[in-house]
Amino acid sequence: MIDFTFQNPTRIHFGRGAMNHLESECRALGATRVLLVYGGGSIKRTGVYDQVMERLSGAQVWELGGVQPNPRLSLAQRGVELCREHGVELVLAVGGGSAIDTGKAIANGACYDGPLWDLFDGAATNTRTLPLGTVVTLPAAGSEMSNSCVLTRDEDLCKRGRSTPLNFPVFSILNPEFTFTLPPFQTACGVVDIMAHMMERYFTRVSHVELTDRLMEAALVTVMRNAPLVMQTPDDYDARAEIMWAGCLAHNTLYQTGRVGDWASHKLEHELSALYDIAHGAGLAVVFPAWMRYVLPRGGAPKLAQFARRVLGVTQEDDEAAAREGIARLEAFWQSLGLGTRLKDYGIDGRNVGRMAKRCTAMVGGTVGAFVVLDEAACCEIYRLAL
Repeated sequence: MIDFTFQNPTRIHFGRGAMNHLESECRALGATRVLLVYGGGSIKRTGVYDQVMERLSGAQVWELGGVQPNPRLSLAQRGVELCREHGVELVLAVGGGSAIDTGKAIANGACYDGPLWDLFDGAATNTRTLPLGTVVTLPAAGSEMSNSCVLTRDEDLCKRGRSTPLNFPVFSILNPEFTFTLPPFQTACGVVDIMAHMMERYFTRVSHVELTDRLMEAALVTVMRNAPLVMQTPDDYDARAEIMWAGCLAHNTLYQTGRVGDWASHKLEHELSALYDIAHGAGLAVVFPAWMRYVLPRGGAPKLAQFARRVLGVTQEDDEAAAREGIARLEAFWQSLGLGTRLKDYGIDGRNVGRMAKRCTAMVGGTVGAFVVLDEAACCEIYRLAL
């Protein structure tokens, strides 16, 4: 286990009555001028919007709708302009990871004088941010309790992530009832994203990390047990609650303490979803098994076998055989949720493999990953394994 410092300042309000805390959170921040950030309007159809506005009745509210999956820089820039124009005191993001990541970008950009993209391509940093609150309607990204966000530049579909303590929301409201109306595809993509956040941390070369290994294994088993339940019964509150809380914990930095995660699969997927605009979770269901098949003969067998035995119930004694069976079972599980695990399942061929591999490695020193370090050629091979 390596040295670490752990701090997560986000306050979580969880459960059926979680929304009742919104008014007191605004009051504690002295926020009477609020920018409300959300997506395509589903929060209005489900009644979440009305609940939010009822509790913001004492504040002036400006709205920024239209956040899309793989959120765009241009909309975030518009949010920055609204904050500066109206003296916004709180950014409130309502939705899933895309809305929250957009809110994070706005909250940071409103306190930075230069172009917003500077903060994402590493050209600049900021030292302060507007307070951010979230109301979660899609458990997936874990952005409601994380220090990271991802944004896509419109003109060239360049997708970049940014991690900073400034990204932690002040508070987040999580009511599993808000997820009852999620379509099955979005539910399934969320499950994959949650699992992937743990798996990126799980596959590490750091030894003596048994506690966090076991925490992630338990959480992964919990997610896999409850996912079929919510697919069959969308309003199963208890199963939805287990998944929602697991998603929050999966990305709140607790599971990465004392270890170095990999994150190559996320970077590979970012290029995939930036270019083809497929859902992030769907892309991860394609990329992660391909990454596993690539790293297996390159020293990955022992950890992959441990994952297969403890999470997926594999019993083979030989590490390589156990690992291969584990990959097959993981793919079968994601397929049982209705997701494809090959690029061809989404109508994607290999013509852009080289382009994606080049962009994946170009801005990060030529390689990605830590469990097995990947150069451009290795990234190409993983994309080909995913075809």
